[in-house]
Amino acid sequence: MNDTITCLAGLWVGHDTQVEAATGCTVVLTPEGATAAVDVRGAAPGTRETDLLRPENLVDQVHAILLTGGSAFGLAAADGVMRWLYERGYGFVTPWARVPIVPAAVLFDLNEGRADVWPDAAAGYRACQAAGDAPVPQGRVGAGTGATVAKLYGPAGAQPGGLGSAALPLPDGGWVAALVAVNAVGEIVDPATGRVVVAAVPPAGDVPPSAPAVGQNTTIGVVATDRALSKAQCLRVAQMAHDGLARAIRPSHTLYDGDTLFALSTGRGPAADPNLVGILAAEAVARAVLRAVGIGV
Repeated sequence: MNDTITCLAGLWVGHDTQVEAATGCTVVLTPEGATAAVDVRGAAPGTRETDLLRPENLVDQVHAILLTGGSAFGLAAADGVMRWLYERGYGFVTPWARVPIVPAAVLFDLNEGRADVWPDAAAGYRACQAAGDAPVPQGRVGAGTGATVAKLYGPAGAQPGGLGSAALPLPDGGWVAALVAVNAVGEIVDPATGRVVVAAVPPAGDVPPSAPAVGQNTTIGVVATDRALSKAQCLRVAQMAHDGLARAIRPSHTLYDGDTLFALSTGRGPAADPNLVGILAAEAVARAVLRAVGIGV
């Protein structure tokens, strides 16, 4: 059974992984369009095309969401996603051309692998070419390739992060799912037990710990449902979904993180209660965080 985000009909996921450089990107494709919103909680975000997702603004459908490494450099990968969609006739209709809408968020992985290589337009295009509806590969792939966690004593004691996905059923047969790239300052906690499953490692001997570094972290992700939600309801779901980060990452939403979650509604099914979708989205996010570090996959 596929219990990752690709269980939603009309939604595809693809990775581009650059192992040597310890970076990569992940695209969530919704070529026919999906209602979308975003909620940014961390204080060091790197994003693209997020203002248009405000409920009062015109455009309410996106055609892809890009999650990428490479810090701000990695935002260039969205150009490749736009080109892939444009070549296939997808996008916001104007009298002159269809313009694909591709919001994006980045995490900082320049301290892993190579700092002079980051996802570019070619990487974004390759991620689209690799996209499909098979269960999402998880761990240190795509946007999670260079991700690390548990950096409370500084980056020297960091533990591997990664990318995870989980899905939960709605009572009417629909789905709520999450996909997250976990690159957090905080430790990873199993919400079911309260046990720390990935702990920060203090420095050995008399070496003083360094402080967490500004901007060198961030958990980014997408929550989605196949039920119909408005743009404002998607925003509420994105806000509620952040509770999943708080349950599984301790601490979360710090000055050193740029935590950002997008919410998508493909509208393939009837209207849903946004409260129930948000509750399940938070649970799916928490499970996806654990899967990103190899717990419960």
